[in-house]
Amino acid sequence: MRKFLYFLFVFLWSAETIAAVGCDLNDPDRDVKRFFPDSSGYKTEYVSVAKNGGEELYKQMENRLGDQFNGIYETIDVPYTLYTVLKDAAPIGYIHGVNQKGKYGGMQVFLIMDTKGKIKHLYFQKLTSKNAKELRAPEFGAQFAGLSLTDFDVYDVAARTAMPGSAVAAIQNPAPENTEDFYAALRGTKKNLILLDSFIFHKREAEK
Repeated sequence: MRKFLYFLFVFLWSAETIAAVGCDLNDPDRDVKRFFPDSSGYKTEYVSVAKNGGEELYKQMENRLGDQFNGIYETIDVPYTLYTVLKDAAPIGYIHGVNQKGKYGGMQVFLIMDTKGKIKHLYFQKLTSKNAKELRAPEFGAQFAGLSLTDFDVYDVAARTAMPGSAVAAIQNPAPENTEDFYAALRGTKKNLILLDSFIFHKREAEK
């Protein structure tokens, strides 16, 4: 019995650890073409906070999020998978996902971005929730289209409040009885935007 429990613990720990190393698209060839029909290809990069700015960047990102990073999905050395979508060798967008803890389990929040840092689509690849159908509905995801990190800067993750009249304050929860997964989706989106700003947009401006 002890041996069985030991192997069960090792299996569950290993599965969780493997899941935490990143957030890859299950079928990037299909998904890239689905979100960018006119693309001619894409390149894949593996990036981390540790390699892009270290402890200083980690703290800056945590402060901008307005909440503490915690758990195996938010450590400084988690490798993130960044997909740069190309058309004739020029970038036309980006796809990037993060793992986020929800009420009923994990969710993978993918953002499909244009080259100016605005959201084109919100996509849940994995979503363990009794309200997965409502959260995956096109009407919910459409509320994020056109938003950027500037819009989410007025959203307080810890207090779960946004500036009255802001674009984020206008986002409606499709399942009002389940606020935990709704706020988890908002937190995952802001966290994803902060990572993208650090990995791409802010870095690109600094290099000009």
